[in-house]
Amino acid sequence: MNDQPHLDDEALAELQDVMEDEFGVLIRTYLADSRSRLSSLGQALAGGDADAFARTAHSFKGSCINIGAPRLGALCQEAEQLGKSGDLAPAASVLARLEAEFEEVIRRLQAFGI
Repeated sequence: MNDQPHLDDEALAELQDVMEDEFGVLIRTYLADSRSRLSSLGQALAGGDADAFARTAHSFKGSCINIGAPRLGALCQEAEQLGKSGDLAPAASVLARLEAEFEEVIRRLQAFGI
C-alpha cells in the first residue's frame, strides 16, 4: 500500500479538465462526504457493527479511487475486509491510519491548488 501515491496527479488533472469550473465543487463535496464517512466508520466501530463498517468502507473506497486518492482507497479496502471478516479488533488502528491519510490527502489537494 505504501507504494501507492497519496494522490494520482494524472487522474486529478483529468477530472479538472472534465469538470472545468465545477472541479472545486467536486473536491469540496468529496471532502465533506469523506468526513461524514470517517465519522460513520467511527460510529460503526464503537457500536461493534462490522456490517456497517464494511459497507461504509466500501463506499468510501469507491469515492477515493474516483477522486484519485489511491492510498486512501487501499486503506478503505483493508477496512472493508476487516468488516467483512467480522473481526473489528484491529479496526481502530486502521481507522486511525485512514484519518491520518485523509489529512495528508487534504494537504496535498491544497497544494494542488484546491
